[in-house]
Amino acid sequence: MITKIFGEDTRHLKDFLGIRFNLSVFNRTTPDQQFETRYRNGLKEASAILDSFIQEINDYGIEKNRNYSLEDSWITNVKRICDRFHNVSRQLRSRHANRDSLTIEDEYDVQDLFHALLAIYFDDIRAEEWTPSYAGSSSRVDFLLKPEQAVIEIKKTRKGLKSKELGEQLIIDIHKYKAHPSCQYLVCFVYDPEGRIANPRGIEADLKRENDDMEVEVIIRP
Repeated sequence: MITKIFGEDTRHLKDFLGIRFNLSVFNRTTPDQQFETRYRNGLKEASAILDSFIQEINDYGIEKNRNYSLEDSWITNVKRICDRFHNVSRQLRSRHANRDSLTIEDEYDVQDLFHALLAIYFDDIRAEEWTPSYAGSSSRVDFLLKPEQAVIEIKKTRKGLKSKELGEQLIIDIHKYKAHPSCQYLVCFVYDPEGRIANPRGIEADLKRENDDMEVEVIIRP
């Protein structure tokens, strides 16, 4: 993060990498207390240096100090949509002058709204592209972000689609998309407005995978 914010050839990185957590000179008779003291002093130095970096950003602004913007990361924008999706869907229920509300009732509604929100950040959004055959059949992906080499799969919980069934479906999806030539990153967004998933963070952690073929991110909200 120091490199991304301040750059590689700056004093910030050199100062931080220059912190010593171990003794430079010691032998068999050196007391353990000296090792612990050096380690604790290193932590204090690191804390002080990081505090100075934060103060510098507060004083002068982060945009002036970096040539990389976290806001430009495509996955950051996708996660932002997932995190705020429920708030957007609730807002659509309250319309001006008592007009008919726009409600999210099924998975197709979730796809339509998610597609509209993706358009805020992405120009090339390809919906319903066919995936290669898996287990004797082929299917469609919900959204393909071609330049980002990313596929977004949308699901909505319902009666009969709870934790066990959802986990089984996501495992099948993960294996299926490994065969997709344009999928290096798979994002599975699960919209759970009724709270049917008992342990969403556990499922997210269990299904998150990183390998040479594809990286997987499972996001269950709210």
